[in-house]
Amino acid sequence: MATPNYGYEKRQKELAKKRKKEDKLKAKAERKTDAPDELQEEGLDSQDQPSSPASN
Repeated sequence: MATPNYGYEKRQKELAKKRKKEDKLKAKAERKTDAPDELQEEGLDSQDQPSSPASN
């Protein structure tokens, strides 16, 4: 009977963990680059509306 190759299994787990972490960081960076665009659009919408005298 062949013995299990624990080193191989460990390496595969480490690679999967590393890949998942990189994907997570990439998604986070994409969200971060998308967020300022959304904030600018929302900011423009609120500037287009006339302000009420009570808010001044």
